[in-house]
Amino acid sequence: MDKSPEEQKVEKKISQLQNQQKILLNRKRNEERRARTHRLIERGAILEAVFPAVVGMEGEEVKAFLIALSRLPGARELAEKTLKNEGGK
Repeated sequence: MDKSPEEQKVEKKISQLQNQQKILLNRKRNEERRARTHRLIERGAILEAVFPAVVGMEGEEVKAFLIALSRLPGARELAEKTLKNEGGK
């Protein structure tokens, strides 16, 4: 049974809207990925500026270094205090 012109028109509109939705979702994912990439680069640059020795380290060495720093006395409290202060902005 053939579809009426009205049904065809509605199906075409549905297809167009689905394509628009896909485009918008892709755009959102790309923007989120760019924001994450920017954030990672920015924080990596800060890490290298504060601790120049990490420039010559491999990824696992940097991770071990940061874990060791996080275990220093007062590190956890400082991080929690910083989070509380940032949350209040």
